[in-house]
Amino acid sequence: MLSAGLAPGAAADDVHSQQWYLTVMKADEMWKVSTGKGVKVAVVDSGVNAGTSSLKGQVLVDEVPKSVAYHVTQDFDGHGTTMAELIAGTGAGGGLKGLAPGAKIVPYRIAYDDLKDPTERKNTPSAEKVIRAAADSDVKIISMSFGGPYVDPDVEAAIKYAWSKGKLMFASVGNEAEKKNFIGYPAAYPFVVGVAAADKTGKVGKFSEHGNYVDLAAPGLDLPVWCDKSFRSYCTGAGTSAATAITSASAALVWSAHPDWTANQVLGSLMDTAGRDWPKNKPSNYLGYGLIRPRKVLEDTGIDPGPAKTDPLSYENGAGVTGASPSATAPASSQPPKSTSGDRTSAAGSNTESSGGTPWGALAGVVAVLVIAGGAFAVIRSRRRA
Repeated sequence: MLSAGLAPGAAADDVHSQQWYLTVMKADEMWKVSTGKGVKVAVVDSGVNAGTSSLKGQVLVDEVPKSVAYHVTQDFDGHGTTMAELIAGTGAGGGLKGLAPGAKIVPYRIAYDDLKDPTERKNTPSAEKVIRAAADSDVKIISMSFGGPYVDPDVEAAIKYAWSKGKLMFASVGNEAEKKNFIGYPAAYPFVVGVAAADKTGKVGKFSEHGNYVDLAAPGLDLPVWCDKSFRSYCTGAGTSAATAITSASAALVWSAHPDWTANQVLGSLMDTAGRDWPKNKPSNYLGYGLIRPRKVLEDTGIDPGPAKTDPLSYENGAGVTGASPSATAPASSQPPKSTSGDRTSAAGSNTESSGGTPWGALAGVVAVLVIAGGAFAVIRSRRRA
């Protein structure tokens, strides 16, 4: 496994000014309606440092089951803490301001390539065990900013279990598009929403992996991230990790405003209001259903989110994955599979595909209603355009 954030670059002196997406997504307007209050988000990552100025009071350490609580607040590279701050940081003390500052974080720690200590790797619970633990808790959203090119039947079974428990799961599609555009897991598993990274103009990052398992896109370039596990300063980074965290925060905003909705309805509303200039029934291999725009859900008081029990991606989840290099079954080993690239390489710039005339803050026109019953939402992943 590997985290899905790219290498930090130059230091970000003014962190808040670097958070360009808060402006283009009109966060101030959204926070008048919802801050994510009442929603708990499981951050499955390298651990979360609950002591940063931005996360004080935001991390529910006591709610992590003891069976998977090993060193959950000891972030071994700063990645998980960045994701938690992007979701629910308060911005206090010059720290990152989360898109859903009213939400709470439940931290879960897994091992991936950057965790070198053999004892730590041995004692850190597996992704499968952590996902099952989160599924049995009262978190609503499971945010997974990690991945790799291996199919793990145990993790896939845990994903299906979490889905059966009503959880909404997001995962980064990966950052290997310029090298080997492999199929990234867990993003490509059924019931997981694969998230790509885009810049402030709506263009997908060159590094952002593509294929028909890309479902949504979110800001993921030129963002402040913790430089390392010392937590001394922020740097400028990029990656589908950050995009996944921001999408998880977007879902928290919507779910907080509509607490009676199911995971299917929250996801359906986000898909329906995503910024795009292509037909909804032909999602893009690069940006999926488009750029995440929770504001379009929050401002429409009469929005119909669709049937509560119908998965908006049900047809796609059964169609298989296309458009990327094949993946392999995880090796039979006591160690997690290693990445081919390590996820910490610099990759700025964007691909040529963009959302065209529907950027982050643009009006969507008339909001369409999800029509899923009777097979009317039969979107097949193999039909996605490259």
